[in-house]
Amino acid sequence: MQTSVPSLLGDEAMVQALADTFRILGDPTRVRIVDALAEGQRCVHEISDQIGISESAVSHQLRLMRSMRIVRGRREGRCVYYTLDDQHVLDLFQQGLRHVSEDRR
Repeated sequence: MQTSVPSLLGDEAMVQALADTFRILGDPTRVRIVDALAEGQRCVHEISDQIGISESAVSHQLRLMRSMRIVRGRREGRCVYYTLDDQHVLDLFQQGLRHVSEDRR
């Protein structure tokens, strides 16, 4: 059963915002970051270790993701802890994962 959502046909700004969200989530490195954050908050060092890329590269991706409200940060001393911005981001990720994981008929 599908839930009703408004049509975007007449709202170019919403169409662009939705396309931008999917564009940001369409990068393999950012998918790995979302996967890491789906388990809970992480600092840049932890994300870097978990996905196997440099802290500089992780920070760059997080900056892009923060600007699109995919993630948010919380400073604690010298460390910034990142988490997914809200439940909608996790839902998008989990729905996409279920979609690609299901058996193709």
